[in-house]
Amino acid sequence: MAHPTDLLAVLIDADNVPASKIGAVLTEIARFGTASVKRIYGDWTSTQLSSWKTAASENVIQPVQQFANTVGKNATDSALIIDAMDLLYTRRFSGFCIVSSDSDFTRLATRIREEGVTVYGFGERKTPDAFRNACDTFTYLDVLEEPVTEKISAAPVRASTKELRGNTKLVAGLRSCVATAAGEDGWASLSPVGQLMRKQQPDFDPRNWGYAKLSDLVRTIGLFEVGTGQGGGLRVRNKSK
Repeated sequence: MAHPTDLLAVLIDADNVPASKIGAVLTEIARFGTASVKRIYGDWTSTQLSSWKTAASENVIQPVQQFANTVGKNATDSALIIDAMDLLYTRRFSGFCIVSSDSDFTRLATRIREEGVTVYGFGERKTPDAFRNACDTFTYLDVLEEPVTEKISAAPVRASTKELRGNTKLVAGLRSCVATAAGEDGWASLSPVGQLMRKQQPDFDPRNWGYAKLSDLVRTIGLFEVGTGQGGGLRVRNKSK
């Protein structure tokens, strides 16, 4: 379970993440612990990263200069990976946040997890499956980008019951996790179900379908019974097919 005192290393690939997302990303990261190291990698002599200069300053992120010395070779990725391994060997961090949509960090994420350290991935929906699945959890940037003005003027778009039921991966995953976490009476606490879903599908997040809470998503699907347990927490049970 993440704790505010857990130290996190946040490593950002400036070439693969828009600057407009970083505020929301750091807010999300605060749920998992304290970002004691924040670094962003790129060629800061390039005009393509001009928007990042202000964003990095405002969010107290240390820019790491990496010149693009050879065409076709991503020196930024290499610098980020080297720093990540150096930080990993300090044994100071309980988690690493890799902010990128690049599959080149797949092996890095796997290596960090081999040390028993949690990896939180953040990227766009185009992020390859390999990198997403190499992380403990992976959050899509678009579910974090909800400007206040848009929240006030319009409710978030939610997937309908029909759309949710049509997602066989989602439904099968939830049914399986409920069955795994259930006691002899078939009831399972909702929180462990969500944790199991994250382990099976690192990019699982109710917000992907427009729901702020897992309980709202489960209720809308309509294939599960939802009730209150003896301790007051929510519990869920598969309905008979």
